[in-house]
Amino acid sequence: MPTSTIAHTAASDGQVRRSRRKEARPGELLDAALDLFVEKGFAATRVEEVAQRAGVSKGTLFLYFPSKEDLFKAVVRENISGRFAEWNEEFDRFKGSTQEMLRYCLFSWWERIGSTKASGIPKLMMSEAQNFPELTEFYQHEVIQPGTSLIERLLRRGVTSGEFRPMDLKYGVVLVMAPMLFLAMWRHSLGSCCASHLELDPKQYLNAQLDMLLHGFSAQNSPITALQENQFQ
Repeated sequence: MPTSTIAHTAASDGQVRRSRRKEARPGELLDAALDLFVEKGFAATRVEEVAQRAGVSKGTLFLYFPSKEDLFKAVVRENISGRFAEWNEEFDRFKGSTQEMLRYCLFSWWERIGSTKASGIPKLMMSEAQNFPELTEFYQHEVIQPGTSLIERLLRRGVTSGEFRPMDLKYGVVLVMAPMLFLAMWRHSLGSCCASHLELDPKQYLNAQLDMLLHGFSAQNSPITALQENQFQ
């Protein structure tokens, strides 16, 4: 192969590698930012650290994300809020019972968020929300509200079908969300305070919570119905 051809091929390969590297940078920056936000919190994380961990300059980071706030929002969208469209589509296609859907909801959350580094984001928001009202409003709009609406939709489906007894949906949603938030806190905070024999198996914990929820929601096991039956015996 002529020397000029070899040189041209090498130059072309270099351009391809640089192009691929440029396309990968936003994802690399988001991965690095997620790691540092979870490790150190939002306030303590510096953009210089994110850039260094991603292997780029601070100037390069600002080409993609104009501020640390924009970077954090992109991390949340990439790892949590971007999944709600997917979950709503799965809800639309779901053919099983609402009890099966509730199981799927809890375990799908664990597999896609709870068992990943993204589960550190709720803990971060709980600890720093008061200091960053703009990010708190963003998180409410991007995560809390769509998550609440999705769970409320699930519970309403169960009540309408007769699988679940009538309930205060506001607090029904909180009861479903509680084990998810607890596992996030356990993984990133509470778990390190407990002795090894108290360590939780997340899937067993979710199964236990699901059992409690379903027995509480089930129309057949309603404590109000049982009380009314006893009154007529």
